[in-house]
Amino acid sequence: MASGNTSIHILFLLLSGFLYLETIKFGSCNGDLNIGCIEMERKALLNFKQGLSDPPVRLSTWIGGDCCRWRGVSCNNRTGRVVKLDLAAYDLSGEINPSLLNLKHLNYLDLSMNNFGGISIPEFVGSFEKLSYLNLSSASFAGTIPRHLGNLSSMLYLDLHSESNELSTNGLKWLIGLSSLNYLNLGGVDLSKASSNWLQAVNMLPSLLELHLPGCGLSNLPLSLPFINFTSLSVLDLSNNGFNSSIPLWLFNITSLVNLNLNNNYLQGAIPDAFANMKSLQYLDLSQNTYIGGQIPITFGNLCKLRTLDLSLNNISGEISELVIGLSGCTHSSLETLKLGFNKLGANLPNSLGLLKNLRYLQLQENSFLGSIPASIGSLSSLKELYLSNNQMDGTIPKSIGQLSELVRLDLSENSWKGVITEAHFSNLGRLKELLISVTLYSMNSLVLDMRYDWMPPFRLKYILLRNCKLGPKFPAWLRNQNELATIVLNKVKISDTIPDWFLKLSLPHLNELDIAYNQISGRVPNSFKFSYLSTVDLSSNCFEGPFPLWSSNVSSLDLRDNSFSGPIPRDIGERMPWLTDFDISRNILNGSIPLSMGKLEGLTTLVLSHNRLCGEIPQFWKNLQNLCLLEIANNSLSGNIPTSMGYLSSLLFLRLSHNNLSGELPSSLQNWTGLYSLDLGNNRLSGNLPTWIAESMSALLHLRLRSNLFNGIIPSQLCSLSSLHILDLAHNNLSGFIPSCLGNLSGIISMNPYDLEYEGGPLIVLTKGREFEYWSTLYLVNSIDLSNNYLSGEVPEELTWLFRLGTLNLSMNHLKGKIPKQIGNLKFLETLDLSMNQLSGTIPQSMSSLTALNHLNLSHNNLSGKIPSTNQFQTLNDPSIYEGNTALCGLPLTNKCPGDDKTSHLNDGDRENKDDEDEDEFEMLWFYVSMGPGFVAGFWVVWGTLLMNKSWRYAYFQFIDDMKDRLFVVIAVNVACLQRKLSGERTT
Repeated sequence: MASGNTSIHILFLLLSGFLYLETIKFGSCNGDLNIGCIEMERKALLNFKQGLSDPPVRLSTWIGGDCCRWRGVSCNNRTGRVVKLDLAAYDLSGEINPSLLNLKHLNYLDLSMNNFGGISIPEFVGSFEKLSYLNLSSASFAGTIPRHLGNLSSMLYLDLHSESNELSTNGLKWLIGLSSLNYLNLGGVDLSKASSNWLQAVNMLPSLLELHLPGCGLSNLPLSLPFINFTSLSVLDLSNNGFNSSIPLWLFNITSLVNLNLNNNYLQGAIPDAFANMKSLQYLDLSQNTYIGGQIPITFGNLCKLRTLDLSLNNISGEISELVIGLSGCTHSSLETLKLGFNKLGANLPNSLGLLKNLRYLQLQENSFLGSIPASIGSLSSLKELYLSNNQMDGTIPKSIGQLSELVRLDLSENSWKGVITEAHFSNLGRLKELLISVTLYSMNSLVLDMRYDWMPPFRLKYILLRNCKLGPKFPAWLRNQNELATIVLNKVKISDTIPDWFLKLSLPHLNELDIAYNQISGRVPNSFKFSYLSTVDLSSNCFEGPFPLWSSNVSSLDLRDNSFSGPIPRDIGERMPWLTDFDISRNILNGSIPLSMGKLEGLTTLVLSHNRLCGEIPQFWKNLQNLCLLEIANNSLSGNIPTSMGYLSSLLFLRLSHNNLSGELPSSLQNWTGLYSLDLGNNRLSGNLPTWIAESMSALLHLRLRSNLFNGIIPSQLCSLSSLHILDLAHNNLSGFIPSCLGNLSGIISMNPYDLEYEGGPLIVLTKGREFEYWSTLYLVNSIDLSNNYLSGEVPEELTWLFRLGTLNLSMNHLKGKIPKQIGNLKFLETLDLSMNQLSGTIPQSMSSLTALNHLNLSHNNLSGKIPSTNQFQTLNDPSIYEGNTALCGLPLTNKCPGDDKTSHLNDGDRENKDDEDEDEFEMLWFYVSMGPGFVAGFWVVWGTLLMNKSWRYAYFQFIDDMKDRLFVVIAVNVACLQRKLSGERTT
């Protein structure tokens, strides 16, 4: 009876809007001191315990004769019967003994948050006739949910939520037997086989108050429902499914809804006007969907009891003026949370925002809002969090924002703010803990923070981020009293100062991030900075000088690049900073060798030492760096061989050792780099043949740069199997043989693979347009083949014209012969073509006129002939040096004219193009006739000179002529006689 009264009381609270069913706990009081538990039930519990593994020994109290005193066990205080077994989060495993069936009066069973290792839910659980509360959630059950659970007609609360998605069901018809059910949670259970009729089954539960079906693999969300049976439903969670439809209208006939969660589906269309019917709605969450072209209806004005509205992570567009007017038009607006982030909403923010008096959380980030923040924002006296980051707001920040006395987090980052911020903007923000203000790069320095030197802020910040605005030239003195800071980001804020002493006092042990990069801060970095465990430090792109700074051992990410630090890297850096995972000291003037202690940094994932003055050999300490993904030691003075121990770097994705003095052959141990995306060993003195295992082991390569070394032999055809390769640079080596025609099969150049883009990473130097460019974020757009300055022979393979997206092709300074491929015009993206200093012959293909992207061309010093094309792109390629060294070429921009140039001067462009084709044919005939003369002379003297010099050959020759003359005479005479006989016969007839 007590249990029933509890349920009725909880139901009353739910309907009053004060309590969700997540907090329901069924059962009764612990056992009375005078009444012990039933012996049969005590033995049942002991048998149940024997089947369990209890590492934390939480069931150690299960001793003695009175089981009602045991931990997790509750009994009826009048009868001594066990009515409640609550073992949630006991870290239990093992088997569930059927002895529990002897607990005839059990009405509450909670085994949630344990680990039963994938066993099935016992079928006998469906035999507990009085069970009203069953919670098996997150307990690692697997298999099919037994349909016998449908026998539990007294069930009020059923939670089978599965974290591992290993539970499933063939249908939900068994739910029909749970006619008293108030709470149902099947989250994470695979309901894909029940997707067609899940709604019909759930609709047969008239007492249902909460329904949770997130992440169940449902794909069917019916748009219509003949009748609605669960009219008391207050919470509906259908998030993380696969619904590919609009929001069904039947949802809005459930007028008791308090919480609606449809996030992370594929819902489409506009939000229906039927929201007007949901007048008692207190919580609405439609986040993380993809509403295509959706508009927010003005009918939200009917939802005057709405407390939380979450429409974030959708594709909703348009303005929010009507929405805000509708919500603020209520006599007593109860809206506390408005989440519209991650949509496509735009236009200016309406002044009516200030009418939402009870608003506490306003999230409008990741949209396309414009203009300024309305001054009415200052009326939101209860506002705790304001998110406007990543919009297109290009106006000012009003001083009225300083009236938000309850504000805790203010995020205005990544907009195009203008104007000046003064201390008035923060006058009453005494509770502020997090301040984020930044300007997009193209509007940099359009926002100025101008506070008085003696200003003392009313807040104590824990997090400050100021980026791309003007804060300097001095360090802001108002930070002096901010002694609770855990994160300091003053990135690119025009500070040109030295680090003041008071700034060091901010580096208390709780500081976990310091970013003062991209300023002009000078002087030495003090060693007195202190940081919390696994902190991040970024001092890059400043003017710091002096020795390498060493701080506490807690730093995990250290970026000192692009400064003037000098001297050696500390010998004991591996011991002093053992937790380093990301380490970048590039672009300084550090010297000496690489310390051996770096081999102790077992957590390193990125190591960048490029652009320094490091010397000596690369140490053999790589065996312990199993997590290293990026290694850059380019542009130093390192010598010796590549260490064989680098083969242990099996996680390596990017390796750049270019511009050193490394020598020797590539060690075969490097074959272990099976996941490598970028290999840059250029500008060294490496030698030997190009190993075929580069292609056979590194099948994921995107960039292969081996230029300016001493490699010899042929280009292995195995390179053609690198399907993702789009940068191949083997220039300036001693390679010989033919260019493999199969290079035309490099699909990474033919078409872009979108899955490779996330793995692209700069910097990488690529020679294009006659110069070296260092590419960073746009590297994935570069498609280049450079085989120049080798000893390659043969023809230019026609197959290279299949590389549709190729941007740079450099085959200069080789021994190539033959003609330029006629289909070269297929390379529509080609910007650079260098075929100079070869032995190519023939004419320039007319198809090259269609290379509209071509802006750098070099055909000099070949044997090309004929007229230079003069249409389309060739009109811009008017530098004579492009064609010099080809004596048989004529036409502009060269001075030697082609035959017929004077006749064609009056032709229009179309006729001129046809005339160019005719001129090309005329030149071919001209060279034909020119070559006939020497050919005739040579042939004449080969025959007649021999006859004159050899008497026997002369007699034999004229004897042969006489014999042939006689035979010819006989043949002609016979044929004439036959013809006469035939003609005379025809006359006789």
